[in-house]
Amino acid sequence: MTFPVLADKVAIVTGAAMGMGEETAKLFAEAGARVVVADFNEEKGRAVAAAIEQSGGEALYIKVDISDSRQVQALIAQTVAHYGRLDVAINNAAISPDNALVEDFDENYWDRLMSIDLKGTALTLKYELQQMVKQGGGGSIVNIASVSAFRPQGGDVAYVSAKAAVVGMTKVAAVENGPHGIRVNAVAPGAIDTAMLRSSLGARGMTIEEFAPTMSVFNRLGHGREIAQASLWLASDASSYVTGVTIPVDAGYTSR
Repeated sequence: MTFPVLADKVAIVTGAAMGMGEETAKLFAEAGARVVVADFNEEKGRAVAAAIEQSGGEALYIKVDISDSRQVQALIAQTVAHYGRLDVAINNAAISPDNALVEDFDENYWDRLMSIDLKGTALTLKYELQQMVKQGGGGSIVNIASVSAFRPQGGDVAYVSAKAAVVGMTKVAAVENGPHGIRVNAVAPGAIDTAMLRSSLGARGMTIEEFAPTMSVFNRLGHGREIAQASLWLASDASSYVTGVTIPVDAGYTSR
């Protein structure tokens, strides 16, 4: 059961066309938020927004490449033009780990991943904060990091570096914006069953059955909705005294 803990709130979810972002957008709509489904994939993004509307929620799709400052600014402007304000943001958009050793990483892929996973998160955070400070009344922002920032495996140096930086960025933004009543936190997902993870495993020649026990004391992958629930708690007033933290949702992976 979902309670209307985000009633009358306006929430942006980036990377909302699939995976954890899709689950988050749908859960937030169930919790009463007016949701902006932000994603570069127009076909899938529009489908998610339509599914929310068909279920009785309120959603708006906006196409955005978060690595482009002008498009991120337009995302915020369109959100405010349509809904009047911005209360919550989930910065989830990212691309797959690079599957490369430190001594052999591909510079082109490094640049592409950093432009989205790190710079893109920074840009969305920047302009979300500007809007929240301008309108007053506080707000809540959740950056999606990764347990790889705390307990990395080999073979994904760019991804680990980007997600570790997201954790640091979250802390800085929380310290700077506490006086404005804006909370900034992060969620660090463990092994979640998404198309991105399946693609990454395929590139490594691993099956889910082989991988899950190495990442989870439950011997299973997590579900996108389980990450969405953590983001929902951080987005809601239930976590009103929480800022600057990163919550692992990882079935014990960082505990052993």
